[in-house]
Amino acid sequence: MAKATKKKSTGFFKFIKWFWILFGSGIALVALVFLLASWEAFGEMPTFETLENPQTNLATEFISSDGETLGKLYLDDNRTPVSFDQLPKNLVDALVATEDARYYDHAGIDARGTIRAFAYLGKKGGASTISQQLARQLFVGIRAKDWTKYTQKIKEWVIATRLERNYTKEEIIAMYLNIYDFGYAADGIRSAARIYFGKEPNELKIEESAMLIGMLKNSSLFNPLRREEMVFNRRNTVLGQMAKYGYISDKEKDSLQRLEMNLNFSPESHKEGLATYLRMYLQRSWLKKWIKENKKPNGEDYNMYLDGLKIYTTIDSRMQKNAEDAVVAHMKKLQAEFFVQNTKERNPTTPFLDLEKFEIDNIMERAIKTSSRWKALKAQGKSENEIRASFKEKVNMTVFDWNSDSYEKDTVMTPMDSIRYYKTFLRTAMMSMEPQTGHVKAWVGGTDYKHFQYDNVIQGARQAGSTFKPFVYAAAIDQLRYSPCDSLPDTQYCIEAGKHGNMESWCPKNSNGKYSGENKTLKQALANSINTVTARLIDQVGPGSVARIAKSMGITRDILEVPAIALGVPEMNVFEMVGAYGTFANQGVYVKPVVVTRIEDKYGTVLYEYVPETKDVLSKDVSYAMVNLMEGVTEYGSGARLRHTFGREQTKYKEIITGYPYEFKNPIAGKTGTTQNNSDGWFMGMVPNLVTGVWVGGEERATHFNSGAYGEGAAMALPIWALYMKANYTNEEIGVSKDAFEKPSDLSINVDCTKIIKEMKDDLDTEDDLDDLDF
Repeated sequence: MAKATKKKSTGFFKFIKWFWILFGSGIALVALVFLLASWEAFGEMPTFETLENPQTNLATEFISSDGETLGKLYLDDNRTPVSFDQLPKNLVDALVATEDARYYDHAGIDARGTIRAFAYLGKKGGASTISQQLARQLFVGIRAKDWTKYTQKIKEWVIATRLERNYTKEEIIAMYLNIYDFGYAADGIRSAARIYFGKEPNELKIEESAMLIGMLKNSSLFNPLRREEMVFNRRNTVLGQMAKYGYISDKEKDSLQRLEMNLNFSPESHKEGLATYLRMYLQRSWLKKWIKENKKPNGEDYNMYLDGLKIYTTIDSRMQKNAEDAVVAHMKKLQAEFFVQNTKERNPTTPFLDLEKFEIDNIMERAIKTSSRWKALKAQGKSENEIRASFKEKVNMTVFDWNSDSYEKDTVMTPMDSIRYYKTFLRTAMMSMEPQTGHVKAWVGGTDYKHFQYDNVIQGARQAGSTFKPFVYAAAIDQLRYSPCDSLPDTQYCIEAGKHGNMESWCPKNSNGKYSGENKTLKQALANSINTVTARLIDQVGPGSVARIAKSMGITRDILEVPAIALGVPEMNVFEMVGAYGTFANQGVYVKPVVVTRIEDKYGTVLYEYVPETKDVLSKDVSYAMVNLMEGVTEYGSGARLRHTFGREQTKYKEIITGYPYEFKNPIAGKTGTTQNNSDGWFMGMVPNLVTGVWVGGEERATHFNSGAYGEGAAMALPIWALYMKANYTNEEIGVSKDAFEKPSDLSINVDCTKIIKEMKDDLDTEDDLDDLDF
């Protein structure tokens, strides 16, 4: 009996012994596997430094002065990270409930999940924790299909435990959501929220968060644009998980599951979004130059596509949108009128006017040889004959079209025809600046960057027309102490040959060919753009003085010192003209326009801060007198339609003068400008804290209206300014001034021309006088 008991006891202890041996061996084996993995037996492992600072490609972000993202700059990864506190609670809850319910209870590896996965061979769910998924995204890569998938899994385990030691749970969640690719360049949760729903992550609703978390399973498969029903069902599964783990109630779940997904798909690309022309200027010019001149601490160049720079701009996103909307609203109507006037029946050489066939051929030849198609085929080694032949073959293409909802249409035409087609479109440029700081608030280089990539704000330069005249008047008031109330005769005036560099005598005419023979005050002369008075002024001060004043106000282009510059022969761009006019509004102090105030790296370290560039140019008295002169332009001159209503315009022009009547009541200083043959229309408009310039014209000077009725600056450019300012004034938070310009306390120049002003206002009552204005 005793022997049997001993034998039974020995067998039990033997079982216990082997159990512990096997258990210990298993533990030792797991430890060995982890040790081998850490020794890189299964492949390279990230170092401690790499774990502390995982390398991910981050998009450069352009940020407006009011804190909105204008756009991003990236190659492959459109990623802008957000911190955990910028994530909504419902997003985090959805993630944990769906991907890792015991996330806060493990240290990187979920033992229960792992055992279940082994026991059921993965048929009842995998065992990847959020930490493991992050490890795979950062360091392991796409899961292999051969035996190496097991070593990959081991590496995931090891890296996940290391991540848990180096980061908090909250940091790991933020890193995971920031790294994931949601498709359509939606790299990371911030891009995903903006692209799929048009909002920031902290604005996401529960059902929106659930959809994005559902995509984590496989964003290519669960694509909401291609497989809406599948994504809808997946979203509801996530909502079910949230209810299962108590993050929402069953009642909330049932209600949310019935909601549609309501996508607001807003793709982010370099050619779309707000301020596209400005962003391209910064990318191709400003930022490129800054990177060349500023190195990283280790001597390497910053990468504008990968280093996650934050570019803080002066642009106000609200004003920028107002500017872009104003451009589209007016240019769409103006272009429609241009098409009416340039049918083949009315203009056989459309879109060109006043050109011979050989001149048109020269324009087309130049366009062909500067086209991207010519350059691409040349690079491929094609002969000139082959290239020219390709321009005559019809191909499928997408072209700009004002009448389509997306402003583009699919069509079939030859590349040669497409060149001519695009030359029928009028172009525009607009820039708005705060004169006291030089901060550019809005920048519109054209109507549609995708199809018209030439930036007319800063790349283009066109004759300034009458918008150059204020430089002449400023020189006269500054040097000769003229007053706006002083007068000169409106009679034919000639500057003889040999004077001021003239080869021949110069006898400019008024635009209407008429001369009143009366004395006209400077205020009258500028308001009505009387050329004879301007000619007398430049003769008195000399072209050199005018050129020097213009250059001291920021004009960098060459100005030929001849009398003809008085009427706007010099070519200017909108960027410099706005800066120059800002001098008048800023009491004679020129402030160079600026678009970037600060640059930070991805860690928030400030790499660049703007230092204003200023110059005293005119006295307060002279600059105020100039503002007073230009107020006359909008009160009873060529810009008077900003305030007054004219019977003729109510009927004949209402269709193209967008938004008319404007009926502004606040003080406005401005100047219209129209060049010869109506090739260029300008309007420069100022209130005390905002100066805005607008230009409209064809790509070729031969593309223009055939009369001033439609081709004057007051019809082509002024309406854009008016629509823009009306939109600004509807939002008081923007803070655009309606006050009077500041008057110097000890003004020494007489600006009180009360009697003359009454006469000028009376003149507005006659329709014939309106026709005489040089717009």
